[in-house]
Amino acid sequence: MVRGKTQMKRIENATSRQVTFSKRRNGLLKKAFELSVLCDAEVALIVFSPRGKLYEFSSSSISKTIERYEKKQKDSGPGSKGFEDCTQNDDSFSMGKKIEQLEVSKRKLMGECLETCSIDELRKLECQLDRSLSRIRARKTQLFLDQIERLRQEEKTLMEENRKLREKCGLEPWRFSSSNKKQQLLDKTIVAEAEAAAGEEEEEEEEEGRGSSIDDVETELYIGPAPDRRAATKTTTCLPPPTHY
Repeated sequence: MVRGKTQMKRIENATSRQVTFSKRRNGLLKKAFELSVLCDAEVALIVFSPRGKLYEFSSSSISKTIERYEKKQKDSGPGSKGFEDCTQNDDSFSMGKKIEQLEVSKRKLMGECLETCSIDELRKLECQLDRSLSRIRARKTQLFLDQIERLRQEEKTLMEENRKLREKCGLEPWRFSSSNKKQQLLDKTIVAEAEAAAGEEEEEEEEEGRGSSIDDVETELYIGPAPDRRAATKTTTCLPPPTHY
């Protein structure tokens, strides 16, 4: 006869409940004893019946096992080393996952590992790069403006020091004359001409490179099959010498 699966709920019949308690209590005590003997484990078992009767088993002493249990509970509290190690392991695992995701994103931004990306992901990467480039250019412009402003402040300071020195020496204060303006315009013109000359030199070098590639092409006529054109001898048309009568 096959036993049916026992439903995990309270037995309503008092007699059946008492019989089941007695059987399972004895089986539990037997298993505790076997565990302590076979595995050399310290086992303590305390059971109270529905009527309040105490049943206990201990491989050594109930009181010593309870003291050991309470001490272990205090040592393994929320601030214990074991709890901290578990928390650190969780943090390390999550941090490792984040680092891995950041590495993947970095490689994608560098143009690598794009084979698995969809069109939407590529568009997002493109937009992200555009935003990054805009921020970089804005920061670069701001740095240039800050540098220009700092140079202007230094210029004012130097001009003020120059004015004071001229007053001490009894000289007239220095003024920004039209000749200085002309000198600045001349400097700008010189810089522009230098840049234009450099551009022309680059263009000439490119044209020379293209001309050398054209000069390498053979324009002479050879007679013979196509593979043996270089080995064939050149033929020249010779006119017969004039005949004198």
